[in-house]
Amino acid sequence: MTLTTSEEEERTLRVHLAAALRLAVRDGLDEGIDNHFTACVPGQPGRYLILPFGIHWSLARASDLVVFDDDGRVVQGRQSDLELSSWCIHAPLHRLTGAKVVLHTHQTWALALNLLHDNRLLPASQTAALMARQIAYDDHYEGMADTPAEGERLAAALGDKPILFMKNHGVLVTGATVAQAYRRLYKLEKACRTQVLAMATGSELAVMPPALVDRVLRPADGETHTPTQRADLYFEAMMKVLDRDLPGYAD
Repeated sequence: MTLTTSEEEERTLRVHLAAALRLAVRDGLDEGIDNHFTACVPGQPGRYLILPFGIHWSLARASDLVVFDDDGRVVQGRQSDLELSSWCIHAPLHRLTGAKVVLHTHQTWALALNLLHDNRLLPASQTAALMARQIAYDDHYEGMADTPAEGERLAAALGDKPILFMKNHGVLVTGATVAQAYRRLYKLEKACRTQVLAMATGSELAVMPPALVDRVLRPADGETHTPTQRADLYFEAMMKVLDRDLPGYAD
């Protein structure tokens, strides 16, 4: 059977989202069955892919993903497959920000930083310098997300940034593709881990001045790979690692 363009795009998206869920386990970013990765279904506005609640992320398969809408109704799969907070957080974020992919975790090192009164990611490392200006901060934890109003509040806090630090809660990363969003999530955890470890020494961090951050952010002369290409190459490489170590996500 020949697939339409939208069906082919959805198939690829399903494979990538399932791969990202398994990579999160490999990279220590998951909480088993909790937290949520979602993506907009191509050609179907207001509909989103998600792993059914109760499936461990290490077992995620493309065929497992279900589809829900802005009203929290599962339009492909069983209603019981959708966890309440996933709808309350993700549907408003997709709808209000236009993000194609939304990844939310309670990953250890980013959360550790978000437990501090001063939870800012500082441009003290090269990785942090590349990311620090992409982060918005929600400094007012409101408790469990049990209505779409919480997702709307988070969307307003995110604004035009791709990353949201959620005080006392976790992090949220968006992207145009699964590859872009997941690479951001992974890099963010590395930057947070480095900062928390450096802070634990009790010594003062060598934070880069704004002019140096500007220099880090400028494309290097002779650079042949765009940020999008880097994200794609990274994700393709990591899917090959999954094919070797944890195959089955594309089923």
